[in-house]
Amino acid sequence: MKRVSFAEFGGPDVLQLLDAEEPHAGPGQIRIAVRAAGVNPVDWRIREGQKLGAHPTELPAGVGLDAAGIVDEVGDGVEGVEVGEHVFGEGLDTYAEFAVLSAWGRMPAGLTFEEAAGYPSVVETALRIIREVGAQPGQTLLVSGASGGVGSAVLQIARGRGIAVIGTAGAANQDYLRGLGALATTYGEGWAERVRELGHVDAALDLAGSGVIRELVELVGDPQKVVSIADLGAPELGVRFSGVAGSVPDALAEAADLISRGKLHIPVEKSYTLAEAAAAHVDSQAGHTRGRRVIIV
Repeated sequence: MKRVSFAEFGGPDVLQLLDAEEPHAGPGQIRIAVRAAGVNPVDWRIREGQKLGAHPTELPAGVGLDAAGIVDEVGDGVEGVEVGEHVFGEGLDTYAEFAVLSAWGRMPAGLTFEEAAGYPSVVETALRIIREVGAQPGQTLLVSGASGGVGSAVLQIARGRGIAVIGTAGAANQDYLRGLGALATTYGEGWAERVRELGHVDAALDLAGSGVIRELVELVGDPQKVVSIADLGAPELGVRFSGVAGSVPDALAEAADLISRGKLHIPVEKSYTLAEAAAAHVDSQAGHTRGRRVIIV
């Protein structure tokens, strides 16, 4: 089979599409014929060699955590899923023709593989950080870097829970944020003052890691009401860095419910082939994403 991998840490150019042995489902796992894989910032952070405690890496290594596809192996002890079912979930080395998943759920009706691949880690992260930041119905949550996959999910889930949202993004994505129910403003010089003009903020999320932690703490007034998923230096300012996943099966079940009820939709901005994995990482690192990027297998 074909798999994207890297033998040394570095830039996108270290990614190679190579022949590899097929993986097989172990106990408590399933294997899928991958039809699409999600592209997440954690993918290129791992590729760069960033020290992410939840994702220790031994070289050579594959790439990718999220995927959607067709079940073709079921490991010992697994019940409730059969060969041939369409699933989406989380595993390892998903930029490949076959991948083993450790958490999965049935794809919601009406979703393509391309669409489904963009949800697993994104929704788990969104649910987790909303919980960790402690935003409550009737309060206002500020989301810095709100137009990407996690931001798109946070805005919709928070709004569905009665939490008002303010989002920052580039000028081209202002209408997109408003379409998700957020008060929107641009980042860049003077952004914190523009947020103040929009109203009081009770809690804040840093999704882009663009050096805004101090301003977020000032806006909220309490570092414990700020959570970052992108700035590894956040704890130095008393802010929680959230990088360890909670229950992915529970998140997938909630995602499927929200999607089926029309309460959650994250568009796919761009798709790539396995051979274009490096380009996908370049685009992901550049930011300004509107929704999700995925790799089609």
